[in-house]
Amino acid sequence: MTAVQDAPVRSRSMGLSTWLYRRPRARLAALLAAPVLWLALAYFGALFLLLMTSFYTVDDFTSLPVRAFSLDNYQTIFSNPAYVKVILRTVAIAASVTVIAALLGAPMAFFIAKVVPRRWRGLMVALVVTPLWASYLVKVYAWKTMMQPETGVVAWLLNPFGLSGPGYGVVAVTITLTYLWLPFMILPVYAGLERLPDSMLDASADLGARTGRTLRSVVLPLVYPSIVAGSIFTFSLSLGDYITVQIVGSKTQMLGSVVYGSYTTDLPFAAAMATVPIAIMVAYLAIVRRTGALDSL
Repeated sequence: MTAVQDAPVRSRSMGLSTWLYRRPRARLAALLAAPVLWLALAYFGALFLLLMTSFYTVDDFTSLPVRAFSLDNYQTIFSNPAYVKVILRTVAIAASVTVIAALLGAPMAFFIAKVVPRRWRGLMVALVVTPLWASYLVKVYAWKTMMQPETGVVAWLLNPFGLSGPGYGVVAVTITLTYLWLPFMILPVYAGLERLPDSMLDASADLGARTGRTLRSVVLPLVYPSIVAGSIFTFSLSLGDYITVQIVGSKTQMLGSVVYGSYTTDLPFAAAMATVPIAIMVAYLAIVRRTGALDSL
């Protein structure tokens, strides 16, 4: 009797298995549904709560957030010249880090992908990735030691030329962030150059193009999407950084440091300030998408 009762259950189970076996997309969707749903709730839910909190105000007596819709926080941000200056400084630092990382990372990636013998390329990539294994704070404090105005390594190297070290400030923050995020520029460009056939470089040389013309007309157009992909990493990571500027920035402030300094005393204002880099990144991604660079990845 039990076997007879179990037969319909086994039949339905086999039918479902057969249906999933014949439909790989449905099988993949069933496999990823739970983690994607959890990720969506955790990520977009946190963004939604952040946005809602940014419209709250703080009670002057209790210093607690009040759930009342208000644009006062955004009005304070964009009407106060000090906060506008912080926004512009943060964007300028993030853009500078991105440009410097591209100027340094593209030649390094080209050297690894096209000059280094193939048997050594894996080792070179490992050397590029190795700094990412070290502690973030250790690297930043190491740069703080090197950036000391009079006794640091940078000042010692520049003194024979009659120059002084950059000390602590915007320059130190830019240099440190460039060092931290440079691998995130090198790796995408290297991956793009790996897909570039050597025959195209040989054909360009056979047609009489010099090295500069080959780089400008052949290599750069093909590697441009990879550079854009690397810029998304370097720009976004620099835009939201708040630890580096506190360690090597002296009195310099960025968006992250303002959020860090105000979230304990004025949580709605900190939430409103945190939406600024999100809006900047959305605008940056929209601009990048209009260029069509992401479609070529």
